Amino acid sequence: MLNYVWSILILTGIVIAAITGNIENMSQGILTSAKDAVDLLILMAGVISMWSGFLKIAEESGLTSYLSEKMKPLLHFLFPNIPRNHIANDYICANFIANILGLGWACTPTGLQAMKALKQLECERQDTASDEMCTFLILNISSLQLIPMNMIAYRSQYGSPAPMAVIAPGLITTALTTIIAIILCRIMCKRS
Repeated sequence: MLNYVWSILILTGIVIAAITGNIENMSQGILTSAKDAVDLLILMAGVISMWSGFLKIAEESGLTSYLSEKMKPLLHFLFPNIPRNHIANDYICANFIANILGLGWACTPTGLQAMKALKQLECERQDTASDEMCTFLILNISSLQLIPMNMIAYRSQYGSPAPMAVIAPGLITTALTTIIAIILCRIMCKRS
């Protein structure tokens, strides 16, 4: 469905550019946008590589395990049906740490592993997501971030005079969305 929407938007843009005589401007815009996309891709690859490396160092040094151990009471509160020593806890913790560091793209692999581990716990209801799966998804979407690295990288790429100015508003916003997400998840889990 989305393919049709994008196709219609693109074709409409081309037709309007042809009618108004702006084909040359449209072509120039396409080329400029393609160049900007590649530049941004290179910048984001560097940022993600750096922070993924830091995350790997944290795992190898035992920092992730230490933080996972410290987060177990919180994880048990958020996910009461997951056994305390289950591997899903480690994946969820690593995912939360990556999200807190603002590494939205870098936390995807641990998020997928966490969902697989949660799916293995949920054997009897094959077609229904468990409360833990829904809670994890909602908390992942709300994404508490101390350092919104992706946003800082975007702002830096596009010439912002203060790319780090988003840290305080981002922290406030993501803290509020995470608190609201936790409250709603607890209410919905108690209802079910």
